[in-house]
Amino acid sequence: MKLFLSLLLFLVSLCSMAQDLIINELDADTPSTDTAEFIELKSTVPNFTTDGFILVFFNGSSNGGDSSYLVIDLNGYVTDNNGLLVLGGSEVVPYPQVLLADNIIQNGADAVGIYQASIDDFPEGTLANQNNLIDALVYGTNDAVDTELLALLGETVQYNDNGTTTTPRSIQRFVDAMGNESYVADTPTPRGENDGSGIPINPIAISVSQSQYNEGDVFDIVFTAEVNLSSDLNFTIGLSNGGFDTADFTGNLNLTILSGANSTSTAINLINDTADEGDEVLRIQFLDLVEPIVPANNNIEIRVVDDDFTMAQWGTPVNPTTGLVASTQPNGYYNSLDGLADIELRQALQNIIADPSMVRAQTYADVIDILLEADENPMNSNQVWLVYSEEGRPKLDLQTGSNSTGKWNREHTFPRSRGGFDSIEEDDIADGIDIFWTTEADSLRHGNSDAHALRAADAAENSSRGNQHYGEYVGPTGTLGSFRGDVARSVLYMEIRYNGLEVVNGFPDTVGQLGDLATLLDWHRNDPPDDFEMNRNNIVYQWQRNRNPFIDQPLLVEYIWGDNVGEVWNQPLSINVNTLSELIVYPNPAKDHVFISGLSNTTKFEIWTVDGTLVQRYTSIAQPLQLNLAPGLYIMKVEEGHQSVTRKLVVK
Repeated sequence: MKLFLSLLLFLVSLCSMAQDLIINELDADTPSTDTAEFIELKSTVPNFTTDGFILVFFNGSSNGGDSSYLVIDLNGYVTDNNGLLVLGGSEVVPYPQVLLADNIIQNGADAVGIYQASIDDFPEGTLANQNNLIDALVYGTNDAVDTELLALLGETVQYNDNGTTTTPRSIQRFVDAMGNESYVADTPTPRGENDGSGIPINPIAISVSQSQYNEGDVFDIVFTAEVNLSSDLNFTIGLSNGGFDTADFTGNLNLTILSGANSTSTAINLINDTADEGDEVLRIQFLDLVEPIVPANNNIEIRVVDDDFTMAQWGTPVNPTTGLVASTQPNGYYNSLDGLADIELRQALQNIIADPSMVRAQTYADVIDILLEADENPMNSNQVWLVYSEEGRPKLDLQTGSNSTGKWNREHTFPRSRGGFDSIEEDDIADGIDIFWTTEADSLRHGNSDAHALRAADAAENSSRGNQHYGEYVGPTGTLGSFRGDVARSVLYMEIRYNGLEVVNGFPDTVGQLGDLATLLDWHRNDPPDDFEMNRNNIVYQWQRNRNPFIDQPLLVEYIWGDNVGEVWNQPLSINVNTLSELIVYPNPAKDHVFISGLSNTTKFEIWTVDGTLVQRYTSIAQPLQLNLAPGLYIMKVEEGHQSVTRKLVVK
């Protein structure tokens, strides 16, 4: 008899452990607001530690194969006075105890399960199973029933949250007086009992009139409780975030809502210092609220705009300058090209820019750090310059979630889907300039993170371009097209850098090919390299140890794809032809114009910087020749037929 009772008590104990934690509510699809999705767990007793439990989400789609796509370790968390623990997005109200990335909970048909296990037991892609399963919920948003997923988790019903309606719904657990359990789709009740019982909470909301202020501004933060307080409430807030700290503001952070009242406020003065710190973000956060007082919202971010930005000496692509930024190419970098033509010229060029003993490949995450410097707006060091929309955008507005409005991201000028390259898991780690992959001409996958062909772009415009060929895509309406030569040179670089890529005429569907070559050659010729492009070439070179040769030596494009195909290449500054020795350029030094004597049937006239950058080209010359050059030393090259001559030109 004693043995029987002991066995019975042991079985009851196991049942009790199995019911310690259950799925109480799930909102997997909040219409138009994926930032307000959440899952609520409930313990049988309040203030229950969830150590030893994990939460596993399963993808029931055909691609997901009823396997795990997200695992959350519940170690370190505790349920509240009502036994509830909410894990959710940033706009869940009241604010969740555990913040999840926005839009991370998939709609369905999917499932979520609580396991008494380790996260190591569920690597990504683990098939749903019942090993150590405590509770599970299979759900959908008006999806077909996933019978396989139900069977794998030992469930019989797939619950629907009616997620296609405009009114938010969540799947909620109810238990009737007889102990019968059921799930119903109803108005979400995060951090509250689904039947309205339990200890009432009193959420406090943070409100600010603007989401952005300038250094030197004063603004109020207002705190409002849902119901009046029955006693004085003392609480503390914090504003620090990253580089923004107590040296950047003054104001009271220790606050009180008096008994009988429901609000208080504090004034924050943003210090206008002289340091160029860049734009920063302060984060308003509660530090010490105690139940039943809870945050209604939290971690409210406010942009602080720094007016101490710097401006470069060179212009933006819409107001370009030339000759102010010198190429940092090593001496003799392109010497191996001289005297070559056709296939030999192509191969020699690839040998330089894909040299495995020199060239480095960085991760796709590293590209963000590269672009923050390489695509910096010359007119405002706190911004990046957007390639298609031709405008500056705060560096802080990098897209990190599903919201693309007003954000920027990384644009592949040679689209990934057309190039046949993509990210791998290691690409998600920004490990810095000194950690890199060895790469060569056959390393096509590294095209995914080649910064010579990646540009900062408006996120919405990037999506609009999609994987269109250039010529199909010509940029936003109303822009100047200042990006066209830049993107032309970047995709032509990709053809030479990586085996398997080709720029062709037309709009092909073959992976590895991008069009339209004729359009891109026209863009290259009509939008020559400028200082902005040379500066980014120099910066990318620091990271990748290779250069875009069509920025350094723009005329190379003609010898590989254009008018000079088949001709022998020699670097412009190495030409030593004296048959036009009578040609005279005056005045020299010049200011804004020059005259040229001794011309007869000139077919081509070019001006180069002393480091080999083409800055102006003319096919016909009207005297005097108008110059638009920064002060400095230049090389003038004149071609008549097969003869050419160079002259030094000083611009004062």
